Amino acid sequence: MPRFLVWCLHGWLGCWLLGAWPVWAAPYEVEPEVDGELELLALLEDGTLSAETWAALVSLRRAGVEPEQATRAALYALPGLTYAEVDARLERRSAWPGVLTDEERRRLAPFLVGRAPGTLSGDARLLTAFALSDSMLPPMALQVLAGGLAGLRVGVLATWARRRLGTLRRDTRTRSLVVDAPGSAVLLPKFHAQWTGARASVLVGTYRLGFGQRLTLDTTALPSPEGFLPDDGVSPPGTLERECLLASASCSEAEREADVTPDFRWDEGFRGVAGTVRGTVSPGLELSLTGFGSYQSRSLQRSAVLDRATCGASRTGASGCEAPEVLVPLSRARLEPLRARTLPGVFREWAGGGNAALTLSPRARIGVTGWAARPVWPVKGATLDFQSGARYPTGGGFGAVGLDAAWGLGAVDLFFEGSRSFDSAPGGGGSWAALQRTVLSGTGQEVELALRYYGRGFANPYSGATSGPDLLEGQRVRNELGARLRYLYRNVERWRFRAQVDGWTLPADGAVKGTAGLTQLRASARVDWLAWPWLRPALQLEAREAGLGQALACSDMEDSAELEEVPACSRGSRWGVTARVRSELSESVSVAAQSGYARVVEPGSPRARDDGRALVELKLRPVESLRLGARLQWKDEDLAERTRLRQEVRTTVDLGWTLLSSTTARGRYAWVVDLKDARAAKTPPDAPRHLFHLEVETRF
Repeated sequence: MPRFLVWCLHGWLGCWLLGAWPVWAAPYEVEPEVDGELELLALLEDGTLSAETWAALVSLRRAGVEPEQATRAALYALPGLTYAEVDARLERRSAWPGVLTDEERRRLAPFLVGRAPGTLSGDARLLTAFALSDSMLPPMALQVLAGGLAGLRVGVLATWARRRLGTLRRDTRTRSLVVDAPGSAVLLPKFHAQWTGARASVLVGTYRLGFGQRLTLDTTALPSPEGFLPDDGVSPPGTLERECLLASASCSEAEREADVTPDFRWDEGFRGVAGTVRGTVSPGLELSLTGFGSYQSRSLQRSAVLDRATCGASRTGASGCEAPEVLVPLSRARLEPLRARTLPGVFREWAGGGNAALTLSPRARIGVTGWAARPVWPVKGATLDFQSGARYPTGGGFGAVGLDAAWGLGAVDLFFEGSRSFDSAPGGGGSWAALQRTVLSGTGQEVELALRYYGRGFANPYSGATSGPDLLEGQRVRNELGARLRYLYRNVERWRFRAQVDGWTLPADGAVKGTAGLTQLRASARVDWLAWPWLRPALQLEAREAGLGQALACSDMEDSAELEEVPACSRGSRWGVTARVRSELSESVSVAAQSGYARVVEPGSPRARDDGRALVELKLRPVESLRLGARLQWKDEDLAERTRLRQEVRTTVDLGWTLLSSTTARGRYAWVVDLKDARAAKTPPDAPRHLFHLEVETRF
């Protein structure tokens, strides 16, 4: 972006903020009032939360924030606080206790922790999910976190999987890649032990970490990461999947038609050791050094695996190289193809690096981050690599190094990070990236302008920086030049407003046919009227234009219900409006209704389509220890016909019951009905589904 335009935008924002409205807080779509992760999941399903916000809030809930000890970045991660409000709380924290008000503590209770030194505390969660159509016992997961004695904390995640595939290997007789048939297994995918002292902290086990503006390294999903965090997170099972995992001819008719609940899922973060030491180098200057090392076994989608033996050296990574076929031995003489699905433990990754940060004040710092990783393929007799559309660069080792800085004075905070990636991909070698944010904040107000540039060769699989949803060779933070403007306003007694405009282009280097100079735009705005508890209407507008004047070429990928990130080639346009009204009839009864409409235009489609959705919700709290909720949700992705896209009605009932002062049981039942026309649809509609989620959590 031209330097003059950047200067004008910064100056215009400053004048606007100083003479204009007060604003609202934090980088989330809403301030969720939830009791647990099941309620966050419901907000994700109905579109209230984006996938990025959901991941950040779940991560924040597991990490927890201690208000009396939290840093500026940790407090800002809580929904509903601006930088100015956080600074005011930090200034008065040394004078008297009570960083948050009673109302804020009530609203933010799921994200807060209070750990008294020298006392044992923690929590344990037992989770399960199942459907009435299941022909096997349901999957289960157990999370345990405990600590507080001598600065030690330990945690573990244990799961019981019923459809776990065996280790990938090459069959010496057929020279094919094979895995053992899926079976039951008790797994311990995550565990950690952490010691925290006054000037140092060490963790052994599984962890997530991030620094600066999340450009060089971030796996935390938090808006302002500050190093490493214990990792014991787990995701609930997704949509139902077919019971038969082999080619259709190898399964009975009942298995081909039956659906089952998939096993619990989890992110494969880093596993090894991480440590931080801090010290004062001179009055007002503090130096922090963080280092980490990891050896992690990682899973891959079958479509992301490349077999050089079958592809040929000259075609390594080429789009014409298909994923290798993976077989399942049913007997010594019989091998059957495996359907597309995630393969566990395909490669092992060595990774390590660190960060050095010099802090001048709570609002001024400078840091350097660097890391490197190398994949190791354990399949003997095979020469495997990543496909060009995989998340990881092909050819061998990869990594990144970057410099970040922050400075603040008065209402202004400036953030910057520049990074250089490197890899061993043929014709690659790495590229540059930069991200700059300007935030102007006041009491109840905030405006942010973020500028970004990611080179086409910036192949960094562990970057968490903001970006558009389009993918290039499996990565989002790549080949992008853009700007995002966020505007947040909150008047507690009257109304709340949030708006965002994000525009970006793909650098015109001609490297990707049909994408040079492509411009894309996303915009959204939401206003909530808060003056009357008995009537709180809200209106949300959204717009998306992709490929203004040009067509965006999207790469083909296998369709899989297990893909954690659907390839989001943002083609065409979408314009939508959603109206919502909520009424608090009393302290224990609230009702809400929502209706939405969107106009969607897809390239190559002979007509635009109209999408519709509606929702009715009831929440009850007859006594302090009991929460009840019910919602009826309708969704139709093409109002003109009922033969191909998703058309369904979902009825959900939620229950939360605090059995004792520290133990809570939560349950969720969903009845899903597919509305597609069975007589005309190419694929028959799903039978009505009855889905259950159960959770028991105890704190001690």
